[in-house]
Amino acid sequence: MRSANVFHLGVKELRSLARDPVMIALILYGFTVSVYAAATVMPETLNRAPIAIVDEDWSPLSMRISGAFFLPSFTQPSLITQEEMDARMDVGDDTFAVDIPPEFQRDLLRGRRPAVQLNVDATRMTQAYIGQGYVQAILMDEVRAFVEHRRAAPALPVELEERVRFNPQLTKPWFGGVMELINQVTILAAVLTGAALIREREHGTVEHLLVMPVTPFEIMSAKIWANGLVVLVVCGLSLAFVIQGLLSVPIRGSVALFLVGTALHLFATTSLGIFMGTIARSMPQFGLLFQITLIPLIMLSGGITPRESMPEWVQTVMLAAPTTHFVTLAQGILYRGAGLDVVWKPFVILFAIGATLFGYALARFRATIGTMV
Repeated sequence: MRSANVFHLGVKELRSLARDPVMIALILYGFTVSVYAAATVMPETLNRAPIAIVDEDWSPLSMRISGAFFLPSFTQPSLITQEEMDARMDVGDDTFAVDIPPEFQRDLLRGRRPAVQLNVDATRMTQAYIGQGYVQAILMDEVRAFVEHRRAAPALPVELEERVRFNPQLTKPWFGGVMELINQVTILAAVLTGAALIREREHGTVEHLLVMPVTPFEIMSAKIWANGLVVLVVCGLSLAFVIQGLLSVPIRGSVALFLVGTALHLFATTSLGIFMGTIARSMPQFGLLFQITLIPLIMLSGGITPRESMPEWVQTVMLAAPTTHFVTLAQGILYRGAGLDVVWKPFVILFAIGATLFGYALARFRATIGTMV
């Protein structure tokens, strides 16, 4: 291999990418708007959830419960009849509907256990999941305060002291933004290299490569370093200006160490992109192949849900995926401030997986480069 060939072919890849406005827009969107939206689009707390009250008791307690729901968590409760409740839920006017039965206060004072019905529109998943607990807590607090004639709960002989590490305020954007950045590195690395290979076929430039004194190893290496460099640079800029700048996420560890780990991950994912590019014959085919390959790797990597909550066989299989180890080292460095002495194992495994994928992709590329004309 001649390093000059790899360098000049890589420069050709960069020039070709610079002339592709769609890919440039995809890169900019992925590392700016997508990262920011993933961190901020999901609300941390309940906000202006529409709620309705069916008050069949009209007692001081039921009115007290109706007045306990207010902004910003809930909108002003709508007082409706039982006949209106289902119709309003069907058209989506209310996320929550509380039905207070007749004789509710009287039954409670007589020592009975009356039931209050809570209807939840589960199609509004985030509000339904968070708000159900809000409604139950508010209702029970009001009932307890009414029965005991006091708001404060009795002191318990046990005191729980919380110590929240790495994210003391449990700020959701700190997690969502970084994880989206990690996902975008994986997605764009595979897309850019696979698209670069397919672009050679669609533009008819494969013939030029075949008559040049270059080897498949040099061609593939050039595509990997050029597209990987683009993703690495944009990842660093996004980490500085979007994650640390716009979102104000504190980075506890070494950014340089994270970028080294990102480079190893790019070595693996760009090789995977080349492999998929040799299988797909067009960009639509590549898109379909991408969905059944990269999306499961991202979803099962441990970045969205903990790996411990997955079936054991899934955890075992995903040890062969580069995304699993990239998420491990990224979370360790960026969140917990881990050094190389802690995350060296994911580094070694990523290099081994990258070398293996590079070997498979190179073998496939050599076998199919003649048929790409």
